[in-house]
Amino acid sequence: MKTKIQACIIDDEQDGRDYIALLLKNEFPEIQTVFQASSVEEAYIYLTKNSPDILFLDVQLQDGTAFDLLSKFREIDSRIIFITAFENFAIQAIKNGAADYLLKPIKKIDFIIAVNKVLETIKKSKSQPGISSSENKISLPTLQGFKLTNISDIIRCEADSSYTTFYLTDKTKVIVSKTLHEFEEHLTKYNFFRIHHKHLINLFHLKEYIKGKGGQVVMADHSVLDVSVRKKNDFLNKIENLD
Repeated sequence: MKTKIQACIIDDEQDGRDYIALLLKNEFPEIQTVFQASSVEEAYIYLTKNSPDILFLDVQLQDGTAFDLLSKFREIDSRIIFITAFENFAIQAIKNGAADYLLKPIKKIDFIIAVNKVLETIKKSKSQPGISSSENKISLPTLQGFKLTNISDIIRCEADSSYTTFYLTDKTKVIVSKTLHEFEEHLTKYNFFRIHHKHLINLFHLKEYIKGKGGQVVMADHSVLDVSVRKKNDFLNKIENLD
């Protein structure tokens, strides 16, 4: 019986494999690296008999590509985080079921965000089908009644006077006649952070931080939001210690 979340690292460079394994050891002790390989053939032999929870998969391997490997299977149960030195592979990675992708050289913050996002999906999948945990949902009152929403589906919340707009992963938005402050305390424990008096963001949907006086963040919905100067240090510390 598995006691830890298992990870497999497929990368054609030894330094790349060692770096990912070290990040996992230091940042995610609950994840165990159970296998490493540098080629399509090695990975194929292992994956025909094993199903790691997370698969770190470099696009370019010694004897082919990650997509050559995936084409050998009807489906793979692992959550796949693609690794590539070329951003143009991102779309192909997403089409092949990527949970996320990382660009080389891998930045620690990007790695932590990607792995945390995958851990969240693993946690959700282990809950009983058809049964919703009220702790992982939030009720958003609307004019017609209310919308019961998965907290993990909220990308960001934006304040507008006494209203709050919720932006969701399905590209819809919900406008609620309550202030952002009324939601902040509840959502903070789910790794939401208020980067600005107008913006409360889900750190699992953070894609990029752009340096500046306060800086800006790029979210999964491609929105670019300002980080207030007084929130900057707390925000960066939170990212470094994201759990």
